[in-house]
Amino acid sequence: MAGLQHMMTTVAQLAFWISALLLLHAFAGYPACMVWIARRRPRPVRKQPVTPTVTVVIAIYDGAAHIRDKLASLRALDYPADRIEIVIACDGCRDTSAELCRWLDDPGVRVLEFDERRGKAACLNDAIAVAEGEILLMTDVRQRLDVHALRELVANFADPEVGAVSGELRFEDPQTGFARGVDTYWRYETLIRHAESRSGSTIGVSGALYAMRRALFLPLPLGTVLDDVLIPMRVAKAGKRVIFEPLAVAWDRLSLHPAEERRRKIRTLAGNFQLMQLAPWLLAPWRNPLWFRFVSHKALRLLAPWLLALFMLAIIVLASRHAFYAFALCALFGGALLVALTRMLRMGERWLPVRAAVAFFYLNLFAAQALVAFARNRRLHLW
Repeated sequence: MAGLQHMMTTVAQLAFWISALLLLHAFAGYPACMVWIARRRPRPVRKQPVTPTVTVVIAIYDGAAHIRDKLASLRALDYPADRIEIVIACDGCRDTSAELCRWLDDPGVRVLEFDERRGKAACLNDAIAVAEGEILLMTDVRQRLDVHALRELVANFADPEVGAVSGELRFEDPQTGFARGVDTYWRYETLIRHAESRSGSTIGVSGALYAMRRALFLPLPLGTVLDDVLIPMRVAKAGKRVIFEPLAVAWDRLSLHPAEERRRKIRTLAGNFQLMQLAPWLLAPWRNPLWFRFVSHKALRLLAPWLLALFMLAIIVLASRHAFYAFALCALFGGALLVALTRMLRMGERWLPVRAAVAFFYLNLFAAQALVAFARNRRLHLW
């Protein structure tokens, strides 16, 4: 009996420290590592004011409510109008998206209308097949672009080492506590992407606004959810850098309620599981030049809820055996109780640690639900 208890204690201690170290690395160690490398060994981009031809690509599913504002935002860009073409792919739209595009009668806009809904990846493939610009600007229909966004993105392509450039997504008017939590998480994510970029390459781009050299685009597998991860990883595999440009901004509005954000986030996180199914080379260090960054930034985030469960189970087993683990258990539950109370009483909406804890809670909850969603439906949803 004593030998069995000793073995259980040893296993629990291993589980505790392995899960703790992996969680610490994923959420604190890796970001700190990237910031340190960016400061000690920066790789600056040789930006120059250049104006190559640009094809703006927008895939739409029922985007009539946003298309006018989007086209107005694109036409207001500080970039030569004769160097821009716009290709809009309407994916089985049930509303008047295509009719509105034609009604605006803009000779620089080309509309591809598909009767059958096939998904964003298929639309991007078809739209890029007819694109003529040297640079592809990928953007979604909902977000408003800053007037200087395109010029700031394109300036990075003066450096021949750069293959893709991500803009920065910012949120307008985060009002509720949940929205503030999401905004806090996104600021944290932006910090990591900036550090990754300054030290070499970032592993993902913002789907709301990014640009790439058209010559580097490869057709996407049909049904791909995360084109904004697969495309930049392919660019890096081709030997080019993927850069984050904070001066190129797209503006969006936050979800005000967890239910709205939950659907979007679960689909995005499930898309990471799909991505590793579609491109298993991402997990091979000898094939993926950004393997350490991909595993640290993406894969461990997907494992985090299960690591947390293992961490908590180990603490519970060990709490009665050592004062250190008992203290850790009290601290864990005390912190959770504090966050719950401040959220219930709406006392912590302006307190950064509480907002960060709320964002951390929802991120891991959604990651756990995403695995279940992907296991139930490997094809996911087209949009």
